[in-house]
Amino acid sequence: MSDAIIQFEKVVKTFGAQTVLAGVDLAIPAGKTTVIAGGSGQGKSVTLKLILGLLRPDSGAILKEGQDITRMGRKELNRVRTDFGVLFQGAALLDSLTVFDNVALPLVERTKLGREEIRQKVVTTLGQLGLEGSEEKFPAQLSGGMKKRVGLARALQLQPKIMLFDEPTTGLDPEKSMEIYQLFHRTQRQYGYTSIIVSHDIPKIFNLADQVVILNHGRVVTFASPEDIPRSEDPEIKTFVKKTMGDVYLSKEMEHMP
Repeated sequence: MSDAIIQFEKVVKTFGAQTVLAGVDLAIPAGKTTVIAGGSGQGKSVTLKLILGLLRPDSGAILKEGQDITRMGRKELNRVRTDFGVLFQGAALLDSLTVFDNVALPLVERTKLGREEIRQKVVTTLGQLGLEGSEEKFPAQLSGGMKKRVGLARALQLQPKIMLFDEPTTGLDPEKSMEIYQLFHRTQRQYGYTSIIVSHDIPKIFNLADQVVILNHGRVVTFASPEDIPRSEDPEIKTFVKKTMGDVYLSKEMEHMP
């Protein structure tokens, strides 16, 4: 795929006798949202770690804008990682820091910006994500949804090309989960980053997707549209649909995703 920002080429990853990825080919299109789904233990989080270079495959290549990260040394890999933002399951905020300081942390550690420039950037992002007035609060004072917003604000500070979301709505009720999905949708449109989302929240998460990747027993099946998934004739995909999506799948139009 010519517009792929991330590409797996015959990637194999095993843990002991367990084969997680068995010669996988996968293309992540630039500027789009790819949702990675699959049953427990099928390698969703492993795939994110491979993309970040936190794990290395047993064989195969992982290209980021044409460069094979599996062959990079630590210094070069750290440079490449500045193009990534990550939102973890629990937002991974530092409890001893205020909201402002949590969000400012990447700018303080990774840039040479002055205090006023940092303040302006942080305040602007907090405003865009509906966090005005929360600057001096600590994580313990925030709701689950607000923690996710602060985590996203922090991840966006270095203007990443690629955002990775690992089970981003874990612990949230359905209403709050939908608010977070809509927030992701708006910020992806606003900032134009490539979004890769691992989630168990099916089928609602598919409403964000330009592409869906289903991991199953070491292989991947890619769908250009979520609406194509229930039409698959693959027996294992049919089983996945029945277990996770039920008999009726609500499309983007039916959900009225903004």
